Amino acid sequence: MTAPVISDDPLYRLLREGKVAEFNQRILAGETAVLAGCDFRHINLQGINTEGLDFTDSYFRQADLRGVDFSPCKSMEGASIHAAKISGTYFPGEMRAEEILLSLEHGTRLRYGNINMPK
Repeated sequence: MTAPVISDDPLYRLLREGKVAEFNQRILAGETAVLAGCDFRHINLQGINTEGLDFTDSYFRQADLRGVDFSPCKSMEGASIHAAKISGTYFPGEMRAEEILLSLEHGTRLRYGNINMPK
């Protein structure tokens, strides 16, 4: 796992500038965003359409994710949500509540279902 990056991807830049509505419009128009491994620290992502987006290894420390629906995203494997605002956030169904809590409180990387963990 490498450190999160501030990418030159133009759609990622829109999110860093707080232009979520424009980002959504451009994604719906067929543009592709490369967001895996990106740094979303302190960014307000409320209202983002996550359908098909890949947030693998992304870093959401203290980001505002309130009300975001991550269930249709491609992946959040390896992402960290340490100290993020997650009220009303909908995570992928395969992601266990314990994983989310550990990431929120301690910054651990999110993993999808782990058969070695007690249920």
